[in-house]
Amino acid sequence: MIDSHAHIFDESFSLDLENVINNAKNNGVNKIVLVGFSRDTNDLAYQLATKYKGYLYPTCGIHPSEVSDNYLSDLVYLEDFINNHKVYALGECGLDYHYDTSNKDLQLKVFEEQVKLSIKYNLPLIIHSRDAINDTYNILSKYKEARGVMHCYSGSLEMALKFIALGFYISLGGPVTFKNARVPKEVAKGIPLDKLLIETDSPYLAPTPYRGKRNEPAYVKEVLKAISEIRNIDILELEKILENNTIKLFKLED
Repeated sequence: MIDSHAHIFDESFSLDLENVINNAKNNGVNKIVLVGFSRDTNDLAYQLATKYKGYLYPTCGIHPSEVSDNYLSDLVYLEDFINNHKVYALGECGLDYHYDTSNKDLQLKVFEEQVKLSIKYNLPLIIHSRDAINDTYNILSKYKEARGVMHCYSGSLEMALKFIALGFYISLGGPVTFKNARVPKEVAKGIPLDKLLIETDSPYLAPTPYRGKRNEPAYVKEVLKAISEIRNIDILELEKILENNTIKLFKLED
C-alpha cells in the first residue's frame, strides 16, 4: 500500500514518530507521500523525507489557509524551493471556503499561480477543495496541461468524473469508511479504478474503527478494505492497482 497523503511531521507525532513509521511498514505501507502546505511544513517534510529516503516522498505548497497579503513573496519562495529541492508534487494547495470567504480573491490568485508553477515544473498538483468545488473546477479547467489529484475528495460522483475528464485522480481517505458516508461510498463505487488513490491525511480524519483518534499511515489499510468491499474486488488486486496509480502520478522512485 501507499499512503498518498500524510503529514507525519505534525507535532502530534513528535514523541513516537519512529513507532508510527514502523507500524506503517509492519502493516504493509511501503511508501508515504509527505505533504507540505506552508513555509515551515515544506521544510519539515523535506527534512523528514531526507532522513527516510526511499520511504517518504516530500511535496511543497501553500495551503489556502496559509494565504496572506505576503502572497507574492510566498510564491517567489515556493518557486525557489522547487528549484532547490527534489519534490514529487506541488501542494497541498487549492481553495477552502468553509470558515471564511473574506480572502476568496487572494485564495483564487494564489491557487492559480500554483497551478501555473506545477505546469512550468511538470509537477502533479495535490488539490485541497473544501466548499469550493465549482471554483476549483473552473480554475483547473483553464489549464489543459494541469494534472494531479483531488485530495481527500468530498464532492459528488458527477463532479469527480468531471475532474477525471480534466486528467485528475481522485483520492479517498477515512470518510469512505464511515457508516453513513453515502457520497464518498458512491464515489468509491463509481469512478474508474485507474483514477483512484487512497490516503490517510494523517493526523486528521482517522477511519473507522479509529475515528476520533489521531490518524496515522498504517490506517490506510482500512480505506483499502472499505473500497474493496464497496467494489466487490479482491483486496490484493485493488492494492496493486492503487499502488501503480500512485507511483505513476507522482513518479515515485523505488
